[in-house]
Amino acid sequence: MFGNIESSLKVTGIDFLKSQNTRQHHTDAYNIKNLVVRRGQPFQVQVSLSRELRAADKLSLRFTIGENPMKNRGSLLSLKPEREDFTGWKISVVKKNGKECLLSVTSSPNAPVGKYNLHVKTGTNIYKPENGVIYLLFNPWCEDDVVYMANEAQKNEYVLNDTGCIYVGSAYNIYDRPWNFGQFEEFVLDACMYLLDKSKLSLRERRDPANVSRAMSALVNANDDSGVLMGNWSGNYANGTSPMDWIGSVTILQKYYKTKKPVCYGQCWVFAGVLNTVMRCLGVPCRCVSTFDSAHDTEGNLTVDIYLNEKGEKLNSLSFDSVWNFHVWNDVWMQRKDIPDGFDGWQAIDSTPQEQSQGRFQCGPCPVKAVREGDVYLPYDSKFVYAEVNADRVYWVVKKVNGKDKYFKVGTETRDVGKKISTKAVGQNRREDITREYKYPEGSKEERMSMQRAISFLRPSGLVPRSGYASTVQTLGGSSQPLVPKEPATKTGLHLEITNTEALHPGNPLEMAITVKISAPGNWTVDVTGSCQLQYYTGKVQANLGTIKETINLEGTSEMQVPLKIAPDAYMKTLSSVEDEVLILVTAIAEVRETNDKLTKETSMRFEYPPITVQMPETARLYNDFTCAFIFKNKLNVTLENCKLLVEGLGLFKMTTFEQGDIMPGRIMKSEIICTPTRLGERKIVAKLISNQIKGISTEKAITITE
Repeated sequence: MFGNIESSLKVTGIDFLKSQNTRQHHTDAYNIKNLVVRRGQPFQVQVSLSRELRAADKLSLRFTIGENPMKNRGSLLSLKPEREDFTGWKISVVKKNGKECLLSVTSSPNAPVGKYNLHVKTGTNIYKPENGVIYLLFNPWCEDDVVYMANEAQKNEYVLNDTGCIYVGSAYNIYDRPWNFGQFEEFVLDACMYLLDKSKLSLRERRDPANVSRAMSALVNANDDSGVLMGNWSGNYANGTSPMDWIGSVTILQKYYKTKKPVCYGQCWVFAGVLNTVMRCLGVPCRCVSTFDSAHDTEGNLTVDIYLNEKGEKLNSLSFDSVWNFHVWNDVWMQRKDIPDGFDGWQAIDSTPQEQSQGRFQCGPCPVKAVREGDVYLPYDSKFVYAEVNADRVYWVVKKVNGKDKYFKVGTETRDVGKKISTKAVGQNRREDITREYKYPEGSKEERMSMQRAISFLRPSGLVPRSGYASTVQTLGGSSQPLVPKEPATKTGLHLEITNTEALHPGNPLEMAITVKISAPGNWTVDVTGSCQLQYYTGKVQANLGTIKETINLEGTSEMQVPLKIAPDAYMKTLSSVEDEVLILVTAIAEVRETNDKLTKETSMRFEYPPITVQMPETARLYNDFTCAFIFKNKLNVTLENCKLLVEGLGLFKMTTFEQGDIMPGRIMKSEIICTPTRLGERKIVAKLISNQIKGISTEKAITITE
């Protein structure tokens, strides 16, 4: 008679065994109270019952995802011990000990990623634990997951490293900008889950990282879906944060999650930094990729037209297309189940809003191998990515002839776009050049075949002159160019090099030189035109600083340097008034009178700055405070106005800003911060100094935290 009452089995509690599970799942760094696990890998939960579990008892774990979970949609899973569910999930009883029951749960390696609610059902009773929401992520440690990555060091870098750097500058001088990805910080995972829900991806689509990464490339920009970041290249950032002022993704994603409104403002490295955080946070291996001299808007004809005036200065107004000094996107690692075999591995995705793809500002995933092989018909956006790294630059000089503008071609730089493709090396603070993953070596047979293959998909109709200028263009030959451009052969072996002869410190004269070389025997008269301008990294000219025009005589195989010098007052006013970091652009045109050989060359250089020094111990102990000092000496000849020092140390202290006012030449600034280590292992501190005159001084320093 009592049997009936006794047999009603109830759950009295559930322990998610968080520290044990998260260690095994490489999720112990997430700053969140819930359990975070990766798909396709077992985790354990300890269920406490009102009495011992018997053979006749009905016990099941119910996992639900989304708004109104239903069995037939796969959004409600009811799992019984020792029976594999048709969805590929299974649970088993590890051990029973009195009223305690230890269960092991293994999700399917292609389960939809997201937030699952766990309830325990015993007979007719349902137990709903508090903090019963479990976060399920992609799993690069699981061989059956399409994001599986075999190499441990690569997983440590591309999934678990929460700091890093992004390469910027110009091909002439690349530098690294430290960046805190911070994928484990408070609210960052929640922000990513919010974006997943906002993406409107179906549960089925959430299984595949190709869909998820494409959706995230759309949602990290604010265009058409009020995503995370508002892009702004105008130079006016008054009602937001200047793109130069960010040092990591954490503040951006936390602010977005709190307000659910786009954060102002981003440019390409900020979009790439945030997208890197989002993908690593969701468990997809991801890296930031910087391409130097990256082509934009080539309209699929693989040429970028650059227009110069007679002084050799670049004109903004005529160019629809442009070559950016650098552009940053991301590569994500996965097997592609949606396209033919052979294109697994790195896939390019880009969240900088440039062109619409299928009606939204999104780009990728595009297989890096497809770019290298010229298979530009493969989804997604492979034509666009191919053009970014493979276009030619064609230079035109605009001259007034009888009051009308005429366009004269003064040179083509083939294979000049898509140089020094860079990412941070695995486990080291150095640049790794990955150009070979995107392109075959220049001039190789494979490169020519790849280019012909790409061109057959890009423009089956052959080359046609583009835009309204074509009618007035005076070319030096017919318009039938060969499909694969050869190096421009000049009769005299004319060659140009542009260098700086002194360090380029703001406040000093800019001293540069154009070296003209000739290799053919004979006497040659060369007209050299040189110009110096300040430009944004997008190629947009901000100010003309000065030009030179000289005629030199060269005999036989010889070379000559033509100096180009700009006084400080020609550029300091512009430098202090712009909100962005600007580069020094030098353009040179050489024309040999005797043969009519023409050649154009351009080089972008960056200013050089004094460093920030970070002083702190090499090691510290968990929860034991230590002091970190930031020291900067102004070694320049100019006062730095309105200085701000931005510092952040993940697991040490929150993002902090010190207002420093003006720092006169020779003066030393010192700021200190108290750090409290809350996480073990190597931790990094990032510091950045911003003033009216200078935007780009940053540094990072590591410290090891022990128990």
